[in-house]
Amino acid sequence: MPHIPLPEHLPGITGLLEYRLDTAQPIRELTQLLLRGESTLSPGERELIATVVSSRNCTRFCEAAHTKAADLLLGESETARRVKQDIETAPLSEKMKALLQLAALTQQSGSAVTPAAIDRARAAGATDREIHDTVLIAALFCLYNKYLDGLATVAPTDPAYYQLLGERITGRGYVRPPGGYPTPS
Repeated sequence: MPHIPLPEHLPGITGLLEYRLDTAQPIRELTQLLLRGESTLSPGERELIATVVSSRNCTRFCEAAHTKAADLLLGESETARRVKQDIETAPLSEKMKALLQLAALTQQSGSAVTPAAIDRARAAGATDREIHDTVLIAALFCLYNKYLDGLATVAPTDPAYYQLLGERITGRGYVRPPGGYPTPS
């Protein structure tokens, strides 16, 4: 049960963002920019960063939502599943493995990101912007994960919910729909 009253029909982050539209707007804008804006990393690769961080933070809602979004954007479900098990054996480029390791280090602590980890990413072909954006996406999802868990939001258990949420994320991105989310009748 959430620690504050939230709309029951909007579990997870959606209810929190609707609770305070003024704080939600910049968070949504930053998320949209980082996960759907111009980048040399594909939207699916950026969703993998969110998936890794949320999985390691044990935030069920975000892990399920971003795993599904990654699956839909990548057109398969094996990669996200394997990334959560072991980044190094997942079917990814060396650059993406190095970037996901940076995300995992960021999830532990910003100071866990070492020069050696940065050097590995650069040696694998990562640009400074890709390194920057990976760390920022990871830090943003740590914020999201702590926000959800700190206020004890509801995480549905039905996989069908995350299928619909993944479709919404991949179709519309992270912007609030005009007029918000209607209460079901």
